[in-house]
Amino acid sequence: MVTDPIADMLTRIRNAIMACHGDVLVPASRVKLSIAKILEEEGFINGYEVLKDKPQSMIKIQLKYANGQPAILGLERVSKPGLRVYVGRREIPHAYGGLSIAILSTPRGIMTGQKAWRRRLGGEVLCYVW
Repeated sequence: MVTDPIADMLTRIRNAIMACHGDVLVPASRVKLSIAKILEEEGFINGYEVLKDKPQSMIKIQLKYANGQPAILGLERVSKPGLRVYVGRREIPHAYGGLSIAILSTPRGIMTGQKAWRRRLGGEVLCYVW
């Protein structure tokens, strides 16, 4: 059993990028599907699909590369099970000078920091992607 499934997902993606894999398998959940959807919308991955297996559904994430360089240069987990990080609308972070996106869990669902700011929402900062 994994104590932090989101950190496990980010680590699997990070390891697959370092090994130059074309895709990576991650155990499925609604939160992970939402994160994969955001990564696809923001252009960090080519796509994803849910593989329905009997013991555990998996998400197959197709990683994106341009000229041999990965589209995802880094992933950082912010809020952890031992230390949750919550922000208000005015405190939504702009990591790496605005070159990255923050993924937040808000009362209206999981979304990017920019979208949460436009909707005047705060929430838990899940991770940064750049």
